[in-house]
Amino acid sequence: MKSRILPFVLLFIVFGTCYNCSSKKDYHGNWEYEIQLKQQGLHSGTLNLKKNGSGYTGNMVSEDSGESIIQNLTIEGNSMSMDIPFKNELIRISGEFKGDLFSGTGLYNGEKVILTASRTTDQEVPINEREVTYVLDDSDLNDYEKDIDHQGMIEAVDRNAFKRGSLIYNSNCINCHGVPEVEGSIPNSLKFWAQPFKYGADPYSMYQTITKGAGLMPPQMALTPQEKYDVITYIRENYIKDQNKTAYFNVDSEYLSNLPSGSSKGPESKPYHPWSDMDYGNFLINTYELVDSETGIERFHSPGPRPYPDENYLKNNFAYKGITVRLNEGPGGVSKGNAWMIFDHDLMRVAGGWTGEGFIDWEGILLNDHHETYPRTIGKLHFETPVGPAWADPETGSFQDTRFKARDGRRFGPLPKKWAHFKGIYHSGKNIIISYNVGKAKVLERLGMDKYDKQIIFTRTLNIEASDKTLRMRVAPKGVKVDIKGEGATLINSNDFVVLEIKKGKAANIKLFIAGEDVGDFAKVVHNATGPENLEKYLQGGEPQYNKEVVTTIIKGKEDGPIAMDQLTPPYENPWDSRLKLSGIDFLDDANIGVLCTTDGDIWSVKGLTDHTDKLRWKRIASGLFQPLGIKVVKDEIYVICRDQLVKLNDLNGDGETDFYENFNNDHQVTDHFHEFAMGLQTDPEGNFYYAKSGRHAREALVPQHGTLLKVSKDGTRTDIIATGFRAANGVCINPDGSFIVTDQQGFWNPMNRINWVEGKGKFYGNIWGYNPPKDTTRLGMEQPMAWVDMEFDRSPSELLWVNSKKWGPLNNSLLSFSYGYGKIQLVLHEKVKDQRQAGVVDLPGVKFLTGVMRGRFNPQDGDLYACGMSAWGTSQNMKGGEFYRLRYTGKPLSVPIALSAEKDGMVLTFAAELDTFKTENSSNFEVQTWELLRSHKYGSKRYNTKTLHISEIKVTEDGKKVKLLLPDIAPVDIMKITYKVTDLHGNELKGEVQNTIHNLK
Repeated sequence: MKSRILPFVLLFIVFGTCYNCSSKKDYHGNWEYEIQLKQQGLHSGTLNLKKNGSGYTGNMVSEDSGESIIQNLTIEGNSMSMDIPFKNELIRISGEFKGDLFSGTGLYNGEKVILTASRTTDQEVPINEREVTYVLDDSDLNDYEKDIDHQGMIEAVDRNAFKRGSLIYNSNCINCHGVPEVEGSIPNSLKFWAQPFKYGADPYSMYQTITKGAGLMPPQMALTPQEKYDVITYIRENYIKDQNKTAYFNVDSEYLSNLPSGSSKGPESKPYHPWSDMDYGNFLINTYELVDSETGIERFHSPGPRPYPDENYLKNNFAYKGITVRLNEGPGGVSKGNAWMIFDHDLMRVAGGWTGEGFIDWEGILLNDHHETYPRTIGKLHFETPVGPAWADPETGSFQDTRFKARDGRRFGPLPKKWAHFKGIYHSGKNIIISYNVGKAKVLERLGMDKYDKQIIFTRTLNIEASDKTLRMRVAPKGVKVDIKGEGATLINSNDFVVLEIKKGKAANIKLFIAGEDVGDFAKVVHNATGPENLEKYLQGGEPQYNKEVVTTIIKGKEDGPIAMDQLTPPYENPWDSRLKLSGIDFLDDANIGVLCTTDGDIWSVKGLTDHTDKLRWKRIASGLFQPLGIKVVKDEIYVICRDQLVKLNDLNGDGETDFYENFNNDHQVTDHFHEFAMGLQTDPEGNFYYAKSGRHAREALVPQHGTLLKVSKDGTRTDIIATGFRAANGVCINPDGSFIVTDQQGFWNPMNRINWVEGKGKFYGNIWGYNPPKDTTRLGMEQPMAWVDMEFDRSPSELLWVNSKKWGPLNNSLLSFSYGYGKIQLVLHEKVKDQRQAGVVDLPGVKFLTGVMRGRFNPQDGDLYACGMSAWGTSQNMKGGEFYRLRYTGKPLSVPIALSAEKDGMVLTFAAELDTFKTENSSNFEVQTWELLRSHKYGSKRYNTKTLHISEIKVTEDGKKVKLLLPDIAPVDIMKITYKVTDLHGNELKGEVQNTIHNLK
């Protein structure tokens, strides 16, 4: 078996014999083990136990060194003891089997040793062995799917289909599935070259899986029928035929004759580049690498097992908080320009200027959906500046970078505020004005260009207040042509740089001209060019950039269940081709108006939520922000959490659009990693802000903020880390008592999705690949989740929300969990037992969204729940790119429990309705299953020690609302699933499944 091994892993190849074994259980098979020592770190590998008469022989295999003999190996009942050699000494390990898990301890040089092991593949219990249940029904599909000529399309596959399929696979499928040499971003995705196909490996079955989605495989809505069969051809011929021969299906005439033979091949394939078609406005903030397409260094991604080693990016020119400004005039925004400069607001530097067609290569998870990558400039790079402070520290005159230094030698985060501080961006007509301070001096800057005889000259207009210190700025490296117009500053050469110098006590109003060595007549161009201007006039607000409202309709949902869902149609058809991937929602003081953010950087207002007109008026009010994933209105002012900053939107002239993008806080430590989203935005009663920052997928953290819950002070001057150890925390919920709830996603060191109740400060929540984790990698070293959420119930939880609406009847004051993974809402049934929070989840009936759901808030005006969602990586619901919903409680019977309690003798379920005691007290109405999880450095966990618990008796309480299941074998467990079917006094059948975690019993 191939194992992914952490660094410094010990290799054991051990042979031993166990005599006098009286165990009635069979422990034969492969066990994946981990040995934990505080000083020596983590060692892991595979233990193989084989029966040998009345005893066992065993191999413990890893990838590092040597061969040793286990001595004194005994198994008695469910206990195992053995002496294993370690660094020329013997460690006596003693412990017990618990189903498919073994846990033992020992001593090494006086230090406690923990060894854990779990059965591997041969004991796996699949998450879902039922018949294929597709994500989409036939009624959800495009009409053309009804008449596809599957027979003809499969029969016609050829080498060209293989080539086309290769392009599709390597630009899309590879993200999750990977290739034989390198795992994809979701290691549990099907490995076509090695694993059986759960939903069929013949071409037609594969087509159905791709089209409708099944299990964790989302439907591929963007692919045409031809593209689907193209990629199927590539997968079959490139990966299955020679490498997974038992799964290869031979297509013959009999097979073809039984396939649907319609008359259509579906629509023709068309270029699909919505990320580059969109008009982002004339600036766009992102992390960019500046390279010249002809001479730039090639991309490099470190190979090897997870966690990936750090790359050496010290010579790469990254602008981690890069504000790209389009310089040439014309429609289409930054993506349709042909000349640009980037201002890095971590360092107050212009990182470079370039020209070309296409802007960037659009590589990125929220751009073209690609993983483990970042966008690069394309075209000719005319000049660039190295990563480092552009302005010398006014106090010392030094350019030495003193920011946080990461393990790989790079420095991250903004400069100290006393040195330099980014204030924000003014947008006035065609003018983008960047505002910042250097020391105490205020600086306004506009990036621009002059064109002379087809030659591009880059310009920087700067208005600099007088300072009590001499100020110096590195403009460009030696060899780049630089000149200046204006007053108050001079250019000098210093340490291989052209440096702008402003003497103490002097203000400057200047215009810099910058060009590459190949520009001729540079002096003449500068002489004939206009000089600097006063940029203050652009700080009052300008003409609207987006003066077209888009009107859509509200589609009322059916009221045949307890929850009715209305579709609040987003403006899919809009002048800017915005994708409307909605990622946050809040309301203005007039709650008839909502504000929503999108991952592409737009902010929209929508009017008509509560006025009963069924018409919505949408207005784009801001654009160009860096992956907004949360929005909050405070005193009728709009705040947006972005990957680079917490930004406050200011409308300076009352026209409804943002004129000043104010940096409220940019303490964010941003790296090039694709996964480190800043997610969710909430405030406490004191006015402090909170958001979560994700860790680095498949990598160890580089900066302290990776995988954390963060607090920003109410004045924006300070950021504090509240909790650590998160992997992908999609949002924040603030509880009534001031504590928090933060979700997390299954992955490395997370055996399953987590719902975490966060209390206090400085606690660790499980991701060992976070920054500065504890040495104890066992469960004892982390805070326990309130609930482990099995992938069958939710593949990707997002944010939780307390119900604060009397209109929601029995659900008022309850806790909801939004599902990005499956596009639904779950009720969280929580309790506190012996100071430990524990909970279960159950799906709200009749709620199924067209997208994953990201955020929700209750409208204080109408008491209804408004939720927004989107489709990207990690959701099975991708029928729309984004969607907006309103959910109303109808008062009809609620079929789910509203409370859950784990007691020493059984489980208690509380329902809102009074139950029919006679029909409920029947053991056939209930089933209780339990299983354990294995937390390790591997991605996720299988199910271990699966049991069906005996129900000895069922009791309904006198009030008729509580059902107690007496369970003689109940015990703390990672996951319990309760399947129920009961009847209320009105004859309504209430059925469903509750999944919960038990830490303690009452």
